[in-house]
This record gives sequence, structure tokens and C-alpha cells, in this order.
Amino acid sequence: MHAGHRKTYTKMKLISFIIPVYRNEETLQALHRQLNEVSIELASKCDFEFIYIDDGSDDSSLKQLLSIQEIDPRVNVISFSKNFGQVAALSCGLKEANGDAAILMAADLQEPTSLISEMVESWEQGNEITIGYRSSREDGVIDKATSKFFYRLIKFSSTQMPSGGFDFAFLDRKAVDALNQIKEKNRFLQGDMLNIGYNVKFIPYKRQKSASKNPSSSFSKRLKYFIDGILNTSYLPIRLMSLLGVATAFAGFVYAGGIVYLKIAHQTPFKGWAPIMILILIIGGLLMLMLGVIGEYLWRIYDEVRNRPNYIIKKKYVAEKEKTI
Repeated sequence: MHAGHRKTYTKMKLISFIIPVYRNEETLQALHRQLNEVSIELASKCDFEFIYIDDGSDDSSLKQLLSIQEIDPRVNVISFSKNFGQVAALSCGLKEANGDAAILMAADLQEPTSLISEMVESWEQGNEITIGYRSSREDGVIDKATSKFFYRLIKFSSTQMPSGGFDFAFLDRKAVDALNQIKEKNRFLQGDMLNIGYNVKFIPYKRQKSASKNPSSSFSKRLKYFIDGILNTSYLPIRLMSLLGVATAFAGFVYAGGIVYLKIAHQTPFKGWAPIMILILIIGGLLMLMLGVIGEYLWRIYDEVRNRPNYIIKKKYVAEKEKTI
């Protein structure tokens, strides 16, 4: 008798899409169609799950997500009790992801899904993190200018940061687990990805204009994320405060010495209130600026001590998987 050959089955790798959603009712159907096309293209390599996090949307985004879930059982939907922000939604998705890898992307059709195949190839080549960065963008003039200024500042402390920033990233399971260990309240997720020490590959792309009618990120939210990025990635603000203090004190001593010298050597009287008022305003402004920076650090310490949750899940909508016999 000949021994029968036993068939071996290799388990397919699972990739988790993590997509925060806030006021994206117009784009969700089109986005999922594009992602489904990608999953068909890569069906021989891996399986997919889709985790959509509704970040307290006040439009019909949740309704759209549930209609997508009815058609595609790979879709899981998480609904927040209110709007906690994009970073909170992504952090939640990272904790909920079951995949061997995860893809983080926005829901407004600004990132090209055609880049995903290249990201998977990069992962197969051994890169734990692959980042799609914006080499150019079709945003407004103000958005472009503020983004360029912000990421140039960030590069002082995080030299790997692309000049245009990024929202599109592919993470190996090891990178996902490492990010899940970070418990900061006001975290800068982009900086965290670059600072956990894994191999990073960068792929450029042109960022399209947002297809959503309602802006998902206000100026105040972008400003907060800018401050989080500066304070979380370096000691630069504190060091600048120290240098400003030393420079201001030095200038004050030089100015005072000059006045005393002119008075003693040349009998030159010190006249006018204008120089005094200028010095008071400059020094007062610097002190207020420094107190503001210290206040930002103190608020973050207080926020950590309160230990409130970064987000509250109102409900999880888990699709019923098809049973196989």
C-alpha cells in the first residue's frame, strides 16, 4: 500500500482596514467599492476585514456603514458616543484589529487605493511599516501653507517625517502591538509610528481634494494636533523658552550697562518713557508666551492624571459571518 499524500493548507494572512469616519456620508459607498476591488485583486495573497469607526457623525454616515455591512460580512462598525477625534478613532481601530497587518486611511477618497498593492509588496519584502506620504496635494492655499509650516517644525524633532505629512499607512502586527502599548491621552500618532523603531518605507502619492462636502477637521482640531505634535515629539519648546530667557536677560544686562556707561562717562541722561514701555511689553509678552507653553504641558499632565478614556464606544455592529460546513 502506498501512503496517501496529505494535503496541507496554509492559513491566509489577514489585513485589517482601519478607517475613521466623521461626516463622510457622500464618500463611504464609493470608498468601500474601491476597497472591495482591491480585496478581489489581492484575494490570492490575503484576506481582509474592514473596521469603520463612526466618530460621532451627525449625518447619515452610520446608516451608510450599516447598509455596507449588510452586503459585506467582512465589515465591522464601531460607533462612538460623541466626536472624540481622528486619533482616538484610529487608536480604537488598532486595538480592535485582528489582522496580521493593518492599513490606516481616511474615508474622504483622498488616498489612492491603487497604492495598497505596493504597500502589501513592501510588507512581503520585510518592511514593518510602509507610509504613503503626500508629495503634492490638491487642497486650498491656507491648508497647504499651514501643513507645510507644521511639518517643517516637526522635522526638527522627528527627522523621518515627510515634508507633506501622511495619513495613509500600512503596519505589520508587531508595529500595531507596539502602538497599542502607548497610553498617552494627547498623542501624536504619526510621530509614534516613526519612533517605535521598525523598518519604514516611504511611497509618494498625490493627495486628491476631499470629496466630502462637510469638513471633517476644523481649524481648532488641526491646531490642537499641531500643538500635540510639537509637545509630544521633542523638548524644543522648553529649550527655546530657556534660550529666550537667557537671551532676554543678556540683552537687558547689556542695555543697562550701556545706560550706566553713558551716564558716567558722557553724562548722557536717560530720557523718555518709550524705551521703558518697549522693554516692558517685550518682556511681558515673552513671559506670557512662556507661561502658555508651561500651561500646555501642565494640562497634559493633568489630563494623564485624570485617566479618562480616550473614547467611549456606544455600540459595536459585528456582521454575522457566513457559516461553512
